[in-house]
Amino acid sequence: LTFDRGLSVITGETGAGKSVMISALGLILGQRADTKAIKEGCDRCVLEAEFTDIDSLRPFFEAHDLEYDEPSCIIRRELSINGKSRAFVNDSPISLGLLKDLGAELLDIHSQHENLWLGKDSFQLEVLDTIAQSEDLLQQYRLSYYAYEKSRKDLIDLEKRLQEQAKEQDYMQFQYQQLHEAALQLGEEESLESRRDMLEHAEEIKAGLDEMEALFAEERGICALLKTVISLAARLRKHLPDMDDIHSRLDTCLIELKDIQRDVERWSEQSEVDPQALDRINERLNLLYDLQQKHRCTHADDLIEIRDHLAAKLQEIEQADDSLQAAKAHCEQSLKEAKKWAAQLSKKRRSVLPQMETYMMTQLQQLGMPHACFKVEIEDKTLDANGCDKVCFLFSANKNVPVQSITQIASGGEISRLMLCLKALMAELSSCACLLFDEIDTGVSGEIAHRMALLMQNIAQHRQVLCITHLPQIAAKGRHHYKVYKSDEGEQTISNALKLTDEERVLEIAKMMSGDNVSQAALDNAQLLLSSC
Repeated sequence: LTFDRGLSVITGETGAGKSVMISALGLILGQRADTKAIKEGCDRCVLEAEFTDIDSLRPFFEAHDLEYDEPSCIIRRELSINGKSRAFVNDSPISLGLLKDLGAELLDIHSQHENLWLGKDSFQLEVLDTIAQSEDLLQQYRLSYYAYEKSRKDLIDLEKRLQEQAKEQDYMQFQYQQLHEAALQLGEEESLESRRDMLEHAEEIKAGLDEMEALFAEERGICALLKTVISLAARLRKHLPDMDDIHSRLDTCLIELKDIQRDVERWSEQSEVDPQALDRINERLNLLYDLQQKHRCTHADDLIEIRDHLAAKLQEIEQADDSLQAAKAHCEQSLKEAKKWAAQLSKKRRSVLPQMETYMMTQLQQLGMPHACFKVEIEDKTLDANGCDKVCFLFSANKNVPVQSITQIASGGEISRLMLCLKALMAELSSCACLLFDEIDTGVSGEIAHRMALLMQNIAQHRQVLCITHLPQIAAKGRHHYKVYKSDEGEQTISNALKLTDEERVLEIAKMMSGDNVSQAALDNAQLLLSSC
């Protein structure tokens, strides 16, 4: 299905499949997928759309490292029955978030449900920012606002932390002093436990060392016997050449044994039974164990970390005034910066109000509301992510009737006209090359529908416009006319779309006016309606 330039109208019976087309375009533009979009009995669904004349989007493609295939881009979306979804631009994979950003540049879909948004403050502010072209300024403001919010949260957290620490200062000081006086050393626990084990078995160790020393020193001891073996090996070397190696190895063993003998003698001299030293070690270990239990840790080295942490917290309390003043100063400076950007943003928004109000009233008058009055009220409010402005669209359709909030006074047909006028104004300022109106004409008919169609025609002079409508007055204004209908193919019902010829358009518009039983009068009226466009 190919849509041409200018205004293209799409008609069809309720349930013919127009919503399927809208849903498909929404998926192409990055909306979240639902497995219900997959035909029953199939395991996947593939949607594809080609957008041409995209020269203005070259910077977007380059900024996001997307392949730019002049003069068009092909978007493909693949949905699987298992819930997985993939998207491609010119056959290159793309994230759903980036696809949504690209989709916003390619096509703006306005559904009839969007009319309900017109009464929401957030939507009105978004419309005003679009018309004021203040997106860059809003982004800069938000950076400063989020920086202020972070500094404010940091200040609150610091105040709370300092208050809690101040309550515990005496106890923390006691804990720190106790650990400080313990003169803790890294690795001390293992060293003491090893020394304690030696002292607890001092008699056994002493006896063993003495026995070893005796075995070395005896006349028939280890070294004496080894010397005898070495002498025998020396004699055998004359007759057994391989004995040279054995003799050399035995000499090495003797040297090693003498070293061992000296070590054993030294250990024996140093070994002693010292109950006082054992008591001192046990006392020290008991202190370490008690401290570990008090501070709920499993190792003496952890106590050092706890001591240092307590020291840092006590120092923070001592420097609380300085830290608090610095945090307050930073918060105040952040707020000042946010207010500066908020003021610039507000000034930018307010600067377009006269032109916006004049444009809206002019367009509304052309849409059959000669006494319409449209105002935008901006009040100051506490800073939030959107600035310091509370925006409210005010409207009155009748003469000498004070303007009120749109939600309080506007009818369905009036809201449709208001939304179309806003969309027309936004379209003039937007770089989006295509607009889709889904039954924006809800609640209007007759001459008003005719005038709405003229406004759409005007919008379509500078960009592509697709309009789904049930009104013959709007359908007749289309440069191109597409009909959506259902047909039975075997056991399946298929939705189809057909571009109508001039003759087919006459019949379709006649049906829109009179139903399936088309009279000659209806055909004549349809022909007259088309020829007047």
